Amino acid sequence: MFDIGFSELLVIGVVALIVIGPERLPRVARTLGHLMGRMQRYVADVKADIHREVELDELRKMRDTVQEAASGIETSLRSELTQTESELNAAAATIAATEVSPAQESAPAIGEATSPTVAAAAGEKKAP
Repeated sequence: MFDIGFSELLVIGVVALIVIGPERLPRVARTLGHLMGRMQRYVADVKADIHREVELDELRKMRDTVQEAASGIETSLRSELTQTESELNAAAATIAATEVSPAQESAPAIGEATSPTVAAAAGEKKAP
């Protein structure tokens, strides 16, 4: 934290001994020790708070990225579903248009189904 060497600390101690005196020096040193401890704890708490905020910011960014990816997947799935639904509807309309209604059929041949539902159940397809 500070760039203070042993010789500088020794000079500070001698000056403090001369200025404060030998009777009050232990009490002043103890008070300074408590203040330094409080300051170190405060600095550690501030560092921890900053670290937590940085982690929360990273988590928020990650959450936003995941939500964007999920909405992109949802959008693509919806478009695929809509496309598939329209293709199925078109195929159903084509099949319905090619089927002949039972009133228009001529007399069925032997072994031929008599209605489109029976033909569909039997797995047979009628030619248009």
